[in-house]
Amino acid sequence: MKGAILPDPIELEALDEGRNIWRRYSIVASFDLFDMIVVETRWGRIGARGQAQVRAFNDCESAERYIAAILRRRGTAENRIGVAYRPLTVAP
Repeated sequence: MKGAILPDPIELEALDEGRNIWRRYSIVASFDLFDMIVVETRWGRIGARGQAQVRAFNDCESAERYIAAILRRRGTAENRIGVAYRPLTVAP
């Protein structure tokens, strides 16, 4: 597991002022003390507390598959809620 490269944090927003849609979604991957990869997702209305989910994975491939599945789902937001998520730039 040592030497595995984690993806950069991902920040997404879906905004439509006319329809009062203000959503944010973030995905952050990191290592815990036991060398497991922890993927934390946070989502909700901008300005509200929102929700969070944390999942741990034994290998980088499993974590990447999980993140890819989340991003596929966010990619269908325009069909589901009428507004597409757009990526935000995250300062290093």
